[in-house]
Amino acid sequence: MTAMPVRVMVADAWDQVTLELPSAAPIREAKQRALTLTHSQGRPEEYLVKFRGAELFDESKSLAEAGVVSNAALIVLPRHRRPVR
Repeated sequence: MTAMPVRVMVADAWDQVTLELPSAAPIREAKQRALTLTHSQGRPEEYLVKFRGAELFDESKSLAEAGVVSNAALIVLPRHRRPVR
């Protein structure tokens, strides 16, 4: 199976990474790798993934099952808002 490039924007880090993942890779893997590469604090469970503006609730689904195509952009956001001080 060939890998496809997927762009992942991690909002906490204000950084974007490009991952080479197989289309059968779970969404969870893309999120975990992006958080690791951007050195984000917090557990992966504290973040959600959005694609085309909609949250991907079932992170065990593969990228292909979620409709993610080559060079698609995913966004990783904190699940809960943080208070501003």
